[in-house]
Amino acid sequence: MTFEPKDKTYRIGMGILEIVAPILGANPNDLIRPLLYNLASEHSVMVALWHVTESQRIVLIDSVTPSKIVHARMETGSRLPAMIGAVGRVYAARLDVTEDEAKAEYAKLQWQAAPGFDHYWNDIQEARETGYAFDFGNLFIGLNIAAAIACDGDGHPRLGLSAITIAGQTDVETLRAAAIGLKEAAGLIETNVFARSRGAIKGA
Repeated sequence: MTFEPKDKTYRIGMGILEIVAPILGANPNDLIRPLLYNLASEHSVMVALWHVTESQRIVLIDSVTPSKIVHARMETGSRLPAMIGAVGRVYAARLDVTEDEAKAEYAKLQWQAAPGFDHYWNDIQEARETGYAFDFGNLFIGLNIAAAIACDGDGHPRLGLSAITIAGQTDVETLRAAAIGLKEAAGLIETNVFARSRGAIKGA
C-alpha cells in the first residue's frame, strides 16, 4: 500500500499484483488499473494502457489522470501503428528489430514532427538498454511521452504503458522517473499477469 499524506489515505501500490496473482481470474485490466493510478498520482502525468495487436497496431484500452493537472484527451479505442511514438520505440527494441526493418517501418509512419530516422534508430538502441523510451513532441506536437512494454510468457509484446504530459508541464528528470516507474510496472505485469520468468525480463 502507498500512503497519500495529502488525503491521509492509502492507495493500492504496485506490489498488489503479487498478492492477487494466485487468484487471477478476473479481467487483468482491473488488476492493472491500480498500477496506472499509482504511477499517474506519483508523477503527475496521464498514464495510458495500450493493447498490442497481432496486426502491429496499438489500441488504447484504459487511461487515468490525476486531478488538477491539465492533460491531453485521448479516446478509448484510439489506434496507432505499433512502431510509432514512445511505445513504438520500445516496442521495436523489445522485438529486437534490425536497422533495415526499422527503416522500412519508419517510412510508413506519419508524425506531426518527424524525428528523422537516425534519431529514431538511436532511441530504439537506447531503449534496448534501458527498457523504456521517450517521444518529445514527435508523435503529437506539444506532448512529451515516456513508455514501456509488457511482454507475454513467450516474449511477445502485449501491452504498452505510456506517461503523457504537456510540454513544459513536467521536466525531463520527472518524465525519466515516470519512465522507470513504467518499466517496473511492466515487469510486474509480465511476471504476475503473463507468468513471464523474471530471468527473461531485460534489466530485471
